[in-house]
Amino acid sequence: MRAVTWQGKRKVSVEDVPDPRIELPTDAIVKITSTNICGSDLHLYETLGPFMDAGDVLGHEPMGIVEEVGSQVGDLKVGDRVVMPFQISCGHCWMCDQQLYTQCETTQVRDQGSGAALFGYSKLYGQVPGGQAEYLRVPQAQFTHIKVPEGPADDRFVYLSDVLPTAWQAVAYAAVPAGGSLVVLGLGPIGDMACRIAMHQGVENVIGVDLVPERLERARARGVQVVDLGAHEKDLLEVVQGLTSGRGADSVIDAVGLDAHGSPSAKFVQTVAGLLPDAVAQPVFKTAGVDKLAALYSAIELVRRGGTISLSGVYGGMADPMPMMTLFDKQVQLRMGQANVKRWVPEILPLLTDDDPLGVDSFATHRLPLSEAPAAYKSFQEKADGYVKVQLKPEL
Repeated sequence: MRAVTWQGKRKVSVEDVPDPRIELPTDAIVKITSTNICGSDLHLYETLGPFMDAGDVLGHEPMGIVEEVGSQVGDLKVGDRVVMPFQISCGHCWMCDQQLYTQCETTQVRDQGSGAALFGYSKLYGQVPGGQAEYLRVPQAQFTHIKVPEGPADDRFVYLSDVLPTAWQAVAYAAVPAGGSLVVLGLGPIGDMACRIAMHQGVENVIGVDLVPERLERARARGVQVVDLGAHEKDLLEVVQGLTSGRGADSVIDAVGLDAHGSPSAKFVQTVAGLLPDAVAQPVFKTAGVDKLAALYSAIELVRRGGTISLSGVYGGMADPMPMMTLFDKQVQLRMGQANVKRWVPEILPLLTDDDPLGVDSFATHRLPLSEAPAAYKSFQEKADGYVKVQLKPEL
């Protein structure tokens, strides 16, 4: 089959790789009909190369049709139309019983000290082949799937894999009070969708911050108050305070993460570590302060005293400097973590109707054949040509 493979820093290619097969009774094979490039895939493309091997299959936002099943996959059957959550979870361990599916005790990657295994996301999360491919082996398939109805195009449901539940959890964790304000840092796919969800849930004062004109305009068109970071990098606090009764935001979502704009020292560490042999670079990434923390620092500055910060952007450093005195003094509540996808699906599915209140049908900015993935990764990483969300079609 054809699949998008990692080949080195800023280098992916579409290659012929072996077809997946049933290996365990809890496996299923899914023929992929749509698969997305996620913003966090760019961390692999740019930063987390030491945890990748040439030939690793990328992608963790796929959907398709079940083609083959093992003997222990519950009611999953051939022909079912399914979306795969980005994390692989069993559904019956203690953590899954708490709906903490990203901490599944059956699939935890213990040799890396990580939570549940993820599709297509490096040695840190199990090195499981991903879904930017024609076919996907789904481990723990009795639970690692979301059945969706026939009829509507894939756009209606494919974002259940990551974007919708990640943004939904970000808003839930932000705990915006009634009549309160929410600042969303970063208007990529997660930040954009978080704004839509917050407004749908009745948050009237939603403020989006970014520096890419197309992303700002996209959010503005849906009624978000937008702030151009390029024009207000020096006075962002004053601008936000002016929009929030002088106190700062009740809640802030950091939808940027480790590759934030404006963190030259961390970029230097990332660059140097990326030049080291993998065996040396891996512990550097795990133990050093390698994240670009500009967005997190901004969140801490912009949130009001007693407010809440919700982190949905990916961070990877173990020794990043945190302004603990400020966090403590401001009495900030901080919530974070990979989205527990199936925890939120029952609340999201009823919104995926023809009325389309969240705009999922038109959410993708680019729909391309799988063969164009290398160029798409490059443009997405460069924030060029209006790239916000890329959908790949194996059969185009």
